[in-house]
Amino acid sequence: MKKVFILSGAGLSAESGIRTFRDSDGLWEEYSIEEVCSVGGWERDREKVTKFYDARRANLKDKKPNYAHKMIAYLKNKYPDNIEVLTQNVDDLLERAGCKDVKHLHGTLTDLRCEDCGNVFTVGYDAQGNAICPRCKSDKVRHNVVMFGESAPEYVHLHRLYNDADMVVVIGTSGYVIDIAYIAQLTDYSILNNLDSDPNIEQYFSKVYNLRATEAIDMIVDDVEEFISS
Repeated sequence: MKKVFILSGAGLSAESGIRTFRDSDGLWEEYSIEEVCSVGGWERDREKVTKFYDARRANLKDKKPNYAHKMIAYLKNKYPDNIEVLTQNVDDLLERAGCKDVKHLHGTLTDLRCEDCGNVFTVGYDAQGNAICPRCKSDKVRHNVVMFGESAPEYVHLHRLYNDADMVVVIGTSGYVIDIAYIAQLTDYSILNNLDSDPNIEQYFSKVYNLRATEAIDMIVDDVEEFISS
């Protein structure tokens, strides 16, 4: 059975109004990585980091899945045994589009995590406030988003990709965090969809679409379905 891994990044959700970090109006212009997305920043000022993720959670509430989210959900639901969906995004737009069994490599914005027992529980779009772990009743609770300087347990799914993928589709990620050029070289067929061109990465992919995700997704769906049925 052919295995197709779909790996998405910030470019997938940008068209839904989710601000990316690295764009010209991105979040890095307002915050530094060290302040709000690193272990050091968390240890220095837990309140600032908590407020940052509270604001991102509140901003997510009214955002809607776009056409690309919906078509990824279509593929996953039509070919549940063939398709694996991995995302670097911490939003829930794939789930809200109806996509099942999404693997979030960098955590989930709508959940909190207990620092004492490791329990992950839903907070939705609310501020963290004085949240208490429902399992162990600890008040040592934090956002469930992986920070720079700590391990990412869900990367186990990337290792499965390395070993199992027959085809990989990369949508809306630059390759700064995950080496997508390396991933492309592991499979016989690979697709890259990024709005901005990067020949240094694109040379390793079988097919490249330099379009917005919503503009490329129908062609990607055709490619995936043809690959699975061939």
